[in-house]
Amino acid sequence: MKFIIKLLITAALVMGLSEILPGIETTDYVSAILVALSLSVLNFIVKPILVLLTLPITIVTLGLFLLVINVIIIYLADWLVEGFEVNSVFWAFVFSLLLALARSILFKILDKDQQ
Repeated sequence: MKFIIKLLITAALVMGLSEILPGIETTDYVSAILVALSLSVLNFIVKPILVLLTLPITIVTLGLFLLVINVIIIYLADWLVEGFEVNSVFWAFVFSLLLALARSILFKILDKDQQ
């Protein structure tokens, strides 16, 4: 149940950010839910592999290369979901930062309410 609530929160954030950011487009709510689901799966499966493969460059850049990995994950979600469009690397970067920030705040509030 908690996963579904977090998925719906992420989908709402995707829709909200696509309305605010001009370089991100989402056609409807179904595509936003699919983006949220694909981001969850990609963050669970692909991101740890990418982090492990790029560990030396991540250490050299003091962790800043993880931002590049987040942009790659956003582009993979763009490739997977039909109604989701990212226009440039800059907008993927801004989208990933804002989504991560908003998700961490809202999930912290959600976890606090559960206790």
